[in-house]
Amino acid sequence: MLLENPPIHLVTESTPQSQLFADYLHRQLECAVSLLTPRMAGRPRGESRLLILLDIDHLDEATLHAWQLRAAELPDAFLAAFNLCDEAQAVELLSSMHLHGIFYRSDSLELICKGLNLLREGKPWMSRSLMARLLEYYRQRQLNVYRPTCGLTQRELEIIGLLGAGASNMEIADRLFVSEHTVKSHLYNIFRKIDVHSRGQAVNWTRRHLGAPPPLSERRYPE
Repeated sequence: MLLENPPIHLVTESTPQSQLFADYLHRQLECAVSLLTPRMAGRPRGESRLLILLDIDHLDEATLHAWQLRAAELPDAFLAAFNLCDEAQAVELLSSMHLHGIFYRSDSLELICKGLNLLREGKPWMSRSLMARLLEYYRQRQLNVYRPTCGLTQRELEIIGLLGAGASNMEIADRLFVSEHTVKSHLYNIFRKIDVHSRGQAVNWTRRHLGAPPPLSERRYPE
């Protein structure tokens, strides 16, 4: 059974403008709206069902990933993002994150409230054109499954998948029961095969070619 008025956590910098936005949502949606700083420690408090609204203007890639991990630890949390420029940015973001809703800078306050109401009911909020672009993206990704992935071995695919999910070399070594030196050797070979020169470039390559990785907590490897 859904809560009558599930709370909303607005993740953004605390400014007079963001406070006005939070107050507006509180009045229009008749629910609690809290402002959370992007780099807060711990998890947001509240009932089991939470809507977390991420301000893209104030969150870098690492912070976005951290919030996705927080949401994955909550029993019934929904992530949405706002202040996106256009659909191209939305597709790029959705290729690396599991989001239930997308709002653009050009969206009116009334439209945002309409979308948030649907999200609080557990329904997604995305335009038809965005869904069409996502379907094409996943169709292309599915085709790539049947093609050689730049000559990467199964072990190398496991390692770069963990890298894309934000794991450090030590965490990768622990999960795969190998030494950190072995991980570094694999990463050297992977970088050479996919023609990248940094971890950031490797993460971007992974998300373009292999899709959004599940949170580390969802990955399971044999004991």
